[in-house]
Amino acid sequence: MTDWTRICPLDDIPRLGARVVQRAGGADIALFRTAGDEVFALHDRCPHKGGPLSQGIVHGRKVTCPLHGWNFDLQDGEAVAPDTGRCARLAVKLEGGQVFLAL
Repeated sequence: MTDWTRICPLDDIPRLGARVVQRAGGADIALFRTAGDEVFALHDRCPHKGGPLSQGIVHGRKVTCPLHGWNFDLQDGEAVAPDTGRCARLAVKLEGGQVFLAL
C-alpha cells in the first residue's frame, strides 16, 4: 500500500515546466508537467554534473538539463542515448486536479 502526499493543484505546475518540492533531509523533487497535462517526478539533480533539472526544458515526455543539454525520459528517469545515466523517479498521480507523490 502506497502512502500518497498531496503536493499541489495541477495548475501550480506550468505547462511544459516544473515545480520543485523541497524535502527536509532528502533530495529535492522536480514535478514536471507536459503539454498534455501528464505529471512526472524526478530527483532535481542531473546525474552528469548535478544540474537542476527543474530549470530544464520540457519537450514531449523528456527534459533537457540546463547545464549540458543531456536529455532524460520523464517516464523512467533514464538518459536518452547517447547519454548515459539515470535520475531517481518517484511515483506520482493526478486525482481531482490535485498532484500526489509517493514519498
